[in-house]
Amino acid sequence: MTERMITANGVRLCTEPFGDPADPPVLLMHGNGGSMVWWEDDFCRMLAGAGRFVIRYDQRDTGLSVTYEHGRPGYTGSDLIDDAAGVIEAYGLPAAHVIGLSAGGGAAQLLALDHPGRVLSLTLISTSPATSEGRAPLPPPTDAFMRFVSTATVDWSDPESVVEYLVDFYRVLAGDRRPFDDAGFRDLARRDVARADDPGAAQNHDVIPDDDRARRPLSSIAVPTLVVHGTADPMFPPAHGEALAAAIPGARLLLLDAAGHGLYRSDWEAVVDVISELTYISST
Repeated sequence: MTERMITANGVRLCTEPFGDPADPPVLLMHGNGGSMVWWEDDFCRMLAGAGRFVIRYDQRDTGLSVTYEHGRPGYTGSDLIDDAAGVIEAYGLPAAHVIGLSAGGGAAQLLALDHPGRVLSLTLISTSPATSEGRAPLPPPTDAFMRFVSTATVDWSDPESVVEYLVDFYRVLAGDRRPFDDAGFRDLARRDVARADDPGAAQNHDVIPDDDRARRPLSSIAVPTLVVHGTADPMFPPAHGEALAAAIPGARLLLLDAAGHGLYRSDWEAVVDVISELTYISST
């Protein structure tokens, strides 16, 4: 498969499909500032090899998709939700199974609320409830994560500085209970930075305005849902995943022992197995 530029929700977005278009479709939504590169090629191929038609895409201000002036994103959080629905539509699909990671998991929840007819199932990885109705306070990020956020520096005009920042950030996200694949993440970071039209535009995701669109509660989500969460997640401690699974009726919770924030190669097989089961059941 090769990258494909589409128009979705009135803007140009870069997408890439994997697998047979006749198979059940799966849309991958990554987190804050994350281009589709961070859904690793081999993971996409593994999921496609399990009989799924996989679509990943660059969000606005990432990769080869439309970019905006730094500090002035010309869109809202709801626009990003509508973009995802537009990607599904641009591929001629009535709906898709949706997998969201981190902020992409929050966006996937909102996609199911805003465009319920577009979502066949949800897999929500390393994320937290996207709405707050009736929710008890959840634990904050770890001290190590907050130290990094408060002290890290990056020169967005210098590709090497951006690469080092991304590697250091993913090292913190991985937590301290498993070995960190420095070479693997460095390769992904270099690819992401070299490929992007404007690597610095990704920082716009930190200042996206919210239009306060009215939404139903998470308890109104009616599609089969899987919540996947690492027990050593430094951004969203496990209670976030537990609260999310409790908020969506019938949701299944899969805890990954000693895993940090994100989806790591050592967990791919187990996660693809449960995603295959979920997407098979909800496609029949």
